[in-house]
Amino acid sequence: MADDREHAIGEISFCESVLAKGGLSVLTETFRETSTIAAWEHYPPGDVFDPVSGAQWFYHCHPAEEGTVEHGHFHCFVRPDGVDGPIHHLAAVGVDAHGRALRLFTVNQWVVGDDWLDAEGTIALLPRFDVHMPRPSYLVNRWLTAIFFAYEAEIADLIRARDETLAQHPVTEGLDVRQDRSLEVTSEMLFEPQPAD
Repeated sequence: MADDREHAIGEISFCESVLAKGGLSVLTETFRETSTIAAWEHYPPGDVFDPVSGAQWFYHCHPAEEGTVEHGHFHCFVRPDGVDGPIHHLAAVGVDAHGRALRLFTVNQWVVGDDWLDAEGTIALLPRFDVHMPRPSYLVNRWLTAIFFAYEAEIADLIRARDETLAQHPVTEGLDVRQDRSLEVTSEMLFEPQPAD
């Protein structure tokens, strides 16, 4: 198991290194199909979906805020019954402007409007996040897949913490806690800072 994790961490580094040799990053490749970047838009347009695994993802950024290091994040999902079936959010990967991973986090249901599954049902889908698609870049897809493989145990803990946060959150009468817009991020894990370029 430890060897598998080390292999996945090596794959993350390999994808980043190959892109860097060409002056690229996971972000430049994600934006390859667009000429302008706007807050809240999905990149690449139309999302990425692997019809074999059911894995799906998109990247978006929020409006720039002074002092914020995070450029945006990759929201990652699985559609276990195919493109027309239910969609389940697993976790998001926050990155800086150079595409370096800053954090893993989970969100409340209203944020992504997915089909809700409790923690154990969601965790069971983690091995399905395996993206083998050429668009927007095979290296970006393998990088994201490797993050989910390398940090599967941590993501599982985040998903359990998500449900715990929801269970402990004060509920406004008549409002489903999963639709409470005062609760957005439900759990997170920060990566160790990486040296600047």
